[in-house]
Amino acid sequence: MPLRKSLVNLFLLCFIFSENNNGCYFDTAESVRQLPRPSISDFQAVRDKQSLVVSWQLNHSGLVGDFYEIQIGRTENHIIIYSENCSVLSSDQYEYTWTWTSDLPLECADHSARIRFFYNQFIPSPWSKWKTNRSEQAKEKILIYPFQRVLREGTSAMFCCIPPKGENITSISINNSKHPLISVDTRVKAISVENVPVQTSFINSLTVTCSTDSGNVREIWNYVSSPPQKPRNISCVTPDMTTVTCTWNSDHTEEVDNHNKKTHTLHIQNSNQGPVVCQQLSCTFPAVPQLEKYNISVVVEDQLGKVTEIFSFNISERVFPVVEWDTVSPAVMDTSVSWLVQGNLTHLDVLCQVTAEPYISTEVRCSNVRGFCNGKLEHLLPNTRYTTRVRCSAGSNGWGEWTQPVTFTTYPLVILDVWRRIEQLPDPNSREVTLLWTLRIPGSAATVNIQNYTVLWSQGGKNQTEWKDSGQTQAQVSIGPEQCDFTLQAVVKRGSTIPAHITVQQRDDQANPPVIRRLNSSTNAGFNLSWDQLETASCGYTVEWCIMGTAVPCTLQWVKVPEGNNTVFLSAGHFKAGRRYTFNIYGCRENTHRLLEVQTGYLQELKSVPSPTLMEPVQSTSSSVTLEWSYREDDTAYPAFISGYLVTVQEVRSDRQSGYNAELFNMSVADPQKKFVTVEGLQQNQEYAFSVSAFTREGAGQAASITVRTKTNYSGHMVKVLTPILLLLGCTVLLWPQRKTLQSGLKGIFVYPAGMNIKISEFDSFLQETGERLNSQSPEECRSCDIEILNTRPLLTETTILGHPEHLNTTPLLAPGSSPSALPLSCVPHHAEYCPQLWDQAVLQQTTCITNETYFHTMERDPSETQGVTLSDIKISLNFSDCQQEPCNVMSGYISNENL
Repeated sequence: MPLRKSLVNLFLLCFIFSENNNGCYFDTAESVRQLPRPSISDFQAVRDKQSLVVSWQLNHSGLVGDFYEIQIGRTENHIIIYSENCSVLSSDQYEYTWTWTSDLPLECADHSARIRFFYNQFIPSPWSKWKTNRSEQAKEKILIYPFQRVLREGTSAMFCCIPPKGENITSISINNSKHPLISVDTRVKAISVENVPVQTSFINSLTVTCSTDSGNVREIWNYVSSPPQKPRNISCVTPDMTTVTCTWNSDHTEEVDNHNKKTHTLHIQNSNQGPVVCQQLSCTFPAVPQLEKYNISVVVEDQLGKVTEIFSFNISERVFPVVEWDTVSPAVMDTSVSWLVQGNLTHLDVLCQVTAEPYISTEVRCSNVRGFCNGKLEHLLPNTRYTTRVRCSAGSNGWGEWTQPVTFTTYPLVILDVWRRIEQLPDPNSREVTLLWTLRIPGSAATVNIQNYTVLWSQGGKNQTEWKDSGQTQAQVSIGPEQCDFTLQAVVKRGSTIPAHITVQQRDDQANPPVIRRLNSSTNAGFNLSWDQLETASCGYTVEWCIMGTAVPCTLQWVKVPEGNNTVFLSAGHFKAGRRYTFNIYGCRENTHRLLEVQTGYLQELKSVPSPTLMEPVQSTSSSVTLEWSYREDDTAYPAFISGYLVTVQEVRSDRQSGYNAELFNMSVADPQKKFVTVEGLQQNQEYAFSVSAFTREGAGQAASITVRTKTNYSGHMVKVLTPILLLLGCTVLLWPQRKTLQSGLKGIFVYPAGMNIKISEFDSFLQETGERLNSQSPEECRSCDIEILNTRPLLTETTILGHPEHLNTTPLLAPGSSPSALPLSCVPHHAEYCPQLWDQAVLQQTTCITNETYFHTMERDPSETQGVTLSDIKISLNFSDCQQEPCNVMSGYISNENL
């Protein structure tokens, strides 16, 4: 620019002061003819990028132009397709390079370039010669460009097809989709594709197919990829102040087929160290000595471009220590650990965190760390497997990475749960104590190896010791009546044990017997036991029972209840239904135990209890039966508590008719101790079936049965027989003094009146026959037998009704043709009358009647039977014609056909 200004100023001065040829005169046309022709010093074609690189030298002779014009021609005819003016900004340059990128692949057609410069911005120089890049020529097969290149997704692209000589391109398709043809020259054809898509195939390819008029077809593949993306979230850390590791994230992963492989390079801009070749998402490099603050750049480059991201950090603030395990030494309830912190971090405050999963964590501060750091994990469970890890932090930085987990197992702690069973021997000064114990080992790791047990007891100032094998769980010791203290301890190879103590108090002659209770609150889930709180129970309670209930032999089981609790739940998994369990509840004070309560119950009661045993002979009367039985109601082998007994009574009838329901009733005995019952209100001489069963809350069990017949009540029969005899004797005694008077009166009654024409033989036979029929009835079947003498005066027009006087004003007993079912009760009446009458036309004579009313018992029949009992009307009468002048009698009655 200064040179240009100087030339311009010189030209103006010469033009102003020139007056003749001796002045400064400048001929413009001659100057144009004297401008030099520029030349292209270098011309290159970068085909993979479809670029032309043009270089030329600058002329510093004073005729330097203001700017240059460059033209690009295509095909052999140099058709101008691009033109550009460019200025040279610096006079210090000797060569200038210009780059142009073609939309059409350079292989598809000839591409040429030429330049010229302009003097004083409007005086052009001659054009340089053309520099040409030749296209490809097809020989036998079609050439397609671009060929196996990486295309940038979302951009536009042109594809061309070069046919062999003599052939013409007829179609070009992308992924089997045809596109309009563009003529590059007479033979070469091309297409343009907008927004090249990313393919979903495995290799992310784009297929180009070309066809000619001669049937020649060719297909090639190109690849579509995305340009490089800037790294995101760059973070750099150092574990030991000697190495630095930087990591970042990327939106795109490296292509699987590696057609557009990306390179990552890290540059430390404020140091003289060279670039560091990195992995795709991380980079590790040595720390620069004495360098605190780092300015780095991460460059990502591929075939489609290059991007750079800058990051700065202070290395002292990015220290995350790396830890390595040294030793792990477990104990029973704690573990000692040590680890090594890498690097020299003596100037930093290092804090480490140690965990024992699950649930245990502790922090250890390791100041001036130059080597090992030690810690301790406490409050662990014995015999438990743990996994431990450690990590550290330096200064105010975050936590470093966790170490690899290390597994260890704490040593076992053996706890003995001891109990005793005391048996009083016949000798009052001797007792046998059976010590029982179970192992309780907290944790869930391996099985503990018990070597042996040590049993130590002290009584009366004397100590004795006994050893038991590891497989034994009880020991028998004979002691005196005094108090005796026992100590039991297990011996293990690794770990420790806690001794167990128990005291057998002085001979147990309890003044207060234990409370006996029956459990009624058990459920299918188990036993809920509760008892009265004992204020002096300073060491809690013990509940013992037999595993098999009350069966012998008894395997003792017990459970300890802490102080302050007076309830315990025993799960149903340890018990069986229908089995009686007895729970002894002891109160503990200073390791001595006193029996407080005895509770008995069932997890579930069953009703299948055995039947009682009936006692014979059975006591009975004509109206009652007394049953007695024996039963062991407190037998512990029964599957339920006996609540009482159930007695069932049923009448037994051998002549039972169809539809007859025998009488049945039940009686219950609520007291299980009472084993007899008297059943009253029974019929005499009747057979009854009795059954007796014990019942529980679940129902009655098995029954025992017996059949008993009641006795006959002979005294009742005697009363019935003797009563009329005694009445008759009494009447005889009372009437004996009046016997003559009665004889005369009766004679008058039964003497025939004068003038009556009665056939004695017929009348006697009738009386005899009637008497026989009346005597055939048993006393139980006859309600009454009356002989009445009536004096009546019937009119001639009246009909004499024969019957009982009670029926004279009511409906007749039987009408002609009526059935016996119409009679009341179950008796059929029979009437027999003897009525002597004196007939006189003028005066009505008195009529004497003899009535004998008998009720015949009727047979009870099935209601389905239609045949009934009929009666026959028996009547003996005299015609009026025969009896008008003479006395006549009329007899009438009803007799059952079954008795005829």
